[in-house]
Amino acid sequence: MGWHGYLVLWCGVFGTVALVGYGRSLAGVTRAQRAVRAKGRIERVGEPRHGSSPSEGIAVVVSFQDPSTGQEFTVTNDGERGERISAAWTGREIGVPYPSGRPHAFRFTNDPSEEGGRGLGWPTFAVFLVYAGLVVVAAIDWGWPWALLGFCGPWALSGVYHLPGNVRDRNRRLDELAAMAAVPGRVVAVLKSVSTDDDGHTSTHLVPVVTFTTLDGTAVTAYCESGLPDPAGSQGRDVAIHYAPDDPAVFVLDVEAERRSWKRDMAVNVVGVLVVAAAAVVGVVAL
Repeated sequence: MGWHGYLVLWCGVFGTVALVGYGRSLAGVTRAQRAVRAKGRIERVGEPRHGSSPSEGIAVVVSFQDPSTGQEFTVTNDGERGERISAAWTGREIGVPYPSGRPHAFRFTNDPSEEGGRGLGWPTFAVFLVYAGLVVVAAIDWGWPWALLGFCGPWALSGVYHLPGNVRDRNRRLDELAAMAAVPGRVVAVLKSVSTDDDGHTSTHLVPVVTFTTLDGTAVTAYCESGLPDPAGSQGRDVAIHYAPDDPAVFVLDVEAERRSWKRDMAVNVVGVLVVAAAAVVGVVAL
């Protein structure tokens, strides 16, 4: 079988995956569509132990009600329980999706209003693989300009389509930074995870944990992923916390640094769109 035959096999397999996935989504039987979505409330927050692993998130006790039966459940996030809870306070609402009729198979999501989607992630990825195979064949049969046009053209169109939304997100974030309230905080622990790659090189990831009390008296415990110099020796350090009044999970230590970062990100997005658009134009001209 020649390589064109392998292409037919490639497209046939992933095309079938895509069709089955889209069909299940239209029928409303994907796992995401069948999941029950309840709102949970954090009842108790545990303080992370200094030096422990950050992978499991902040220990919390959560209560939620099964919408179909009205039964109340009180659970913890021990083990693999969905998204990591990296900011917690008593009374915070989080999402608790689970398979219908199986509330004990719950998972946590940080956004209680999250709808969960339609289960189209893998089918869409399968369509991309089919498209990539066709572009590769076109580039081999008809020349490299087809690769530039085939890959950079859709990428540029996607960038142009999403650029206005990125601008709105940037402006919203800058407004959010300007409206943040400042309160004192404290680093209560530094969590550590050690990993080793295939070559035997060891890397250490440190995550400081801060606590602060909002202006309305809410005591927050949260991971501080960035913005803290010398995290290894930061336990017990007093820090200034700037948080969003409507969501204490959104906070920064250095507002000006965060503002500069968002401005740089916007410039990178614009330059990236221009580069791939130029590459697509080169492909069209070279055809």
